[in-house]
This record gives sequence, structure tokens and C-alpha cells, in this order.
Amino acid sequence: MKIFQDFYGNKVQWHDEQGLFEERAAHVLVICSFEGKWLLTQHPKRGIEFPGGKVEENETPVQAAIREVREETGGIVGNLVPLGEYRVDSGASPIIKAVYHADIIEIESKSDFMETDGPLLLEHLPDNYQTSHEYSFIMKDEVVPYSLSRLRIIKAADHG
Repeated sequence: MKIFQDFYGNKVQWHDEQGLFEERAAHVLVICSFEGKWLLTQHPKRGIEFPGGKVEENETPVQAAIREVREETGGIVGNLVPLGEYRVDSGASPIIKAVYHADIIEIESKSDFMETDGPLLLEHLPDNYQTSHEYSFIMKDEVVPYSLSRLRIIKAADHG
């Protein structure tokens, strides 16, 4: 288990495997790739971030991940790989979020992207994404960099 603090100073516990916390993940975060680029979304209030959101009633985290990517970016998920799961201890009820990597096979043209302004494709994440005011608080702690390192390890193992 990896332990660190989030952007707001809350304790975060990360597991490389999903399902190890007592509670089931009620949120998802999806690191998306499309044709060699990162697929993110522009949230009008929070800023640039990878897609994600709440797991709805009668929905699994995997189903939520696929739905959230499509709603927020128009992305159609091909391969979905679990990267881990984390728990944020903030106040009375902790937040547990499952993290995935999605290979996007297509981006649908849509007129409505729910609560976001739609897809944003980047060749690479800028070096300052954790400090830039353009990026969401979701991008500012160790979750994204650790997820990216997990993704590199998983891809290396698949090719090794």
C-alpha cells in the first residue's frame, strides 16, 4: 500500500489491486489513450482532468468507467485495464475510487458531454500539470503520476 496526501491534505491510501478496501469503489477515474495521445476532458469549474465520476446504483465500477468516458469525451472504450484503487479519508465518509486505463478505439461526435466541455487530446501531459491552474485538483496529487507509473509497469510486463 502507498500512502500520501491529496491536494487538500487528506490521507490517501493506494492499493495496486482493486477490491481490497472494506467498501466497494463508488467512484472511478479513467486514464485514457487514443491514437498515441492522452484523452482528457475540460471540466468548466475544475479544469482539465481525465474522465471519471460516480458509480451509479446497480452499476459496477467497470460499467461506470465505460459510461463516464463516453459521457464526458465521446470515447468508446476498447481495452480497459485496472491500475489500482484508492481511498481518501475526508470527513465522515471516505471516498473510494477505482482507477483504470482505457484504450479508446473511437471518439463519437456529440453535442452534449454532460457536465464537461468535451474531449481534449494532448500529445503529452505538460511537466507542470500538477501545479498549473488550468488542471483540476484531481490531477494535483500523486494519483495520476502513480497511475501512469503503474500503466508503464503493466505494459512492460505485457510485452516482456
